Amino acid sequence: MGFIQTVAAIGMAVGPPLAYADQYVSVVRKHDSRGFSTDVCGVLIVANVTRCVYWLGARFEIALLVQSVLMILGQFALLYVCLLYRTKGPDGIDPRSLQETEGLTTSGGGGYSKEPTKSSRPGNLWQWDSFGTYIEFVAMLVALHCGMFLLLHGFETYVTILGFLALGLEATLPIPQLLVNFERKSTAGFRHSVLAGWVGGDAIKTIYFFATDGNSIAFKACAIFQLSVDVALCFQTWAYREQTKRDLDERAGLREQEGVAGAESLLRAARHEEEP
Repeated sequence: MGFIQTVAAIGMAVGPPLAYADQYVSVVRKHDSRGFSTDVCGVLIVANVTRCVYWLGARFEIALLVQSVLMILGQFALLYVCLLYRTKGPDGIDPRSLQETEGLTTSGGGGYSKEPTKSSRPGNLWQWDSFGTYIEFVAMLVALHCGMFLLLHGFETYVTILGFLALGLEATLPIPQLLVNFERKSTAGFRHSVLAGWVGGDAIKTIYFFATDGNSIAFKACAIFQLSVDVALCFQTWAYREQTKRDLDERAGLREQEGVAGAESLLRAARHEEEP
């Protein structure tokens, strides 16, 4: 492999996971994960786990396999800080905050009480109270994939379905963020660097699928769909710019007030009250 090919392979493996570094830093710095849909992490983790299993049967480029492994690790890290700094607010979609992640909810009198978090999703899917539950879910998914692969890897159709499944899941990646933005009428908390990475990556992927031979209509359709959602996100960024500015100004003001720094300070207060 020549120098240029090596650099390209490294960029392909490291580039997409690094696109979320700015989102991670923003959540940690502001102690606030509002505005970013953790379902994005879920879609990426499940899609890339599926792609890793697909590699066992298809043996595509090793750079793409490394990319998937790094993406899984990176999304777990992003998910962790999103849960850690999940806060309540008038514009928050997810009603939970860090104190609820630890099994604490605010009571009517302003204190804290032990109550389970409720969700409208079946089995509270991807809205669990503990980061460990997400790990357990993905571990069970990996075990299921491995078991099915051992049984069905000899069937070419099964391996092909795995590839289409991974591609189809990845095509739905921007949808959770689109819905969150629509519900809040604001893009505050969602980093433009992530959106730029989506648009650029999906545009290149779409051009590649149409410019090269041997790509099925399914690949082209998924690429067009994903790029279309990216364009819709760009429109939301423009359409909700005024509300986004108001939300960002409000959050900046709250962070400047002592005791209103976000979920971390609320949890410290709750633990302090529980101390004898």
